[in-house]
Amino acid sequence: MPLIQNRDIVIIGLQQWYTAIGSNCKNIAQEFARHNRVLYINAPLDRRTILNGKGDPHVQYHLDTKDKKVPSIVPIGDNLWNFYPSVVLESINWLPFTPLFSWFNRRNNRKFADSIREAVTAMNFKDIILFNDNDIFRGYYLKELLQPEKYVYYSRDYLLGVPYWQKHGLQLEPRHIAKADVAVANSLYLAEMLQKYNPSSYYVGQGCDLQLFDADIKHPVPTDIPVGKGPVIGYVGALKSLRLDISILLKIARERPGWQVVLVGPEDEDFLQSDLHQLPNVHFTGKKDISVLPAYVQSFDVCINPQVLNTVTVGNYPLKIDEYLAMGKPVVATATKTMELFKDYVYLAATPDHYIPLIEKALSERSGSLAAERIQFAGTHTWENSVTAIYQAILNTSGH
Repeated sequence: MPLIQNRDIVIIGLQQWYTAIGSNCKNIAQEFARHNRVLYINAPLDRRTILNGKGDPHVQYHLDTKDKKVPSIVPIGDNLWNFYPSVVLESINWLPFTPLFSWFNRRNNRKFADSIREAVTAMNFKDIILFNDNDIFRGYYLKELLQPEKYVYYSRDYLLGVPYWQKHGLQLEPRHIAKADVAVANSLYLAEMLQKYNPSSYYVGQGCDLQLFDADIKHPVPTDIPVGKGPVIGYVGALKSLRLDISILLKIARERPGWQVVLVGPEDEDFLQSDLHQLPNVHFTGKKDISVLPAYVQSFDVCINPQVLNTVTVGNYPLKIDEYLAMGKPVVATATKTMELFKDYVYLAATPDHYIPLIEKALSERSGSLAAERIQFAGTHTWENSVTAIYQAILNTSGH
């Protein structure tokens, strides 16, 4: 049985439930809801969002809840509800000084807390666990204002690498982490960061929905994969220079012209203008629907993740590694703190120069037993296991 059950859990965070892309927090909410009642709070609108969101049906629904035209609490699953707060917050991140920002932020938080309290009362939630998905500012005072039985701060991205969060977050996030009853993170790097500010900090792993990436299902080779021209070295995901090292890809393609480098995903401006497009053994497929991605991964001889190391990427948990491994594929990836978890199953490149020899090693060591070990390892990264670790972290702390 789950470690925590029959409780009332309220979730706040950075992502609206109705945002089309998936997120850790949505998956965690669904896993919580298997044995607890869960209220997922959409982030309240601010004035800038209202101005920019004219014509967006979700923004309009939000505004209609304000006028009581539509229900603000909407069931979205068994034991799971979505709440649209009717309050409108002030857009304040432009304020130059953090003490001034904090004064206005407390006002925003008070309005947000009042709205949440109304929903909690309407749902008859008691002794709530308040789970904050990385929302540094809108959740900053909610522990004091809502008095939950437990306040959990969840870190899944290094937000301070982004200028928007850096401005006031450099001062405020450490204080926010410190006052949480428990802090949890999905990567080792972020867990270490939490530990600096709060001794009740834990690594809780990352869940992955790997049903789509089933190695037992045989897919036809996509028509834009070069067949019979040498080993296929592939990457699947958004092609952004903020996250990927173009120079590594250039080096691989130039020094091994017999290898076919296949890049599956939408390109940013840097990729579009890169010399990769001049090389005959580099193939861009463009963006593909997620349903066909397993066919591409299955067609690769070696999968790569040539991550660039910067403040945005250093704490990341790369989900694509699990997807590659779930298909039994050999993987070469940039070594990071988080990638230490994968060291027995992935070839880790400490420098760009390591990529080519490691890909050669991966090509020479292909075997059914290694593929089976990779598949088994990826299969341990479930949302059930990650949420069990969150429950354990909550139970390990008596609050402070």
